[in-house]
Amino acid sequence: MFPALEILISIKRIKRWLNFNEQNKIVLISCLEVVLMSMGNTKYNLLVAKLNSHYDCTIRDCYEHPEYLRITLKDVYKEDYDYIINEIKSQLGELVNEKNIANFFKIMES
Repeated sequence: MFPALEILISIKRIKRWLNFNEQNKIVLISCLEVVLMSMGNTKYNLLVAKLNSHYDCTIRDCYEHPEYLRITLKDVYKEDYDYIINEIKSQLGELVNEKNIANFFKIMES
């Protein structure tokens, strides 16, 4: 089973407590973290440290501020940036068409 699918199933179980936007945020950020961690902890930890030092935020905060993530991801992952974006979109499947997630990727791909 794909990590994103497992996350989605878990989220469906707690649907009554979370609104739809919050669910999308959790799925997107979880997919992002899974993709980044699969590429190695060194760069992931560097990304987390740079987000904290430059913007005083976490990866979770980047849902509301994708421009921070875009800049930092390009800085840390350089030539892997497009692969990372495509891999996250692939894991999300049809959720990439949801308004807030689509807006997130519009900024990430600008």
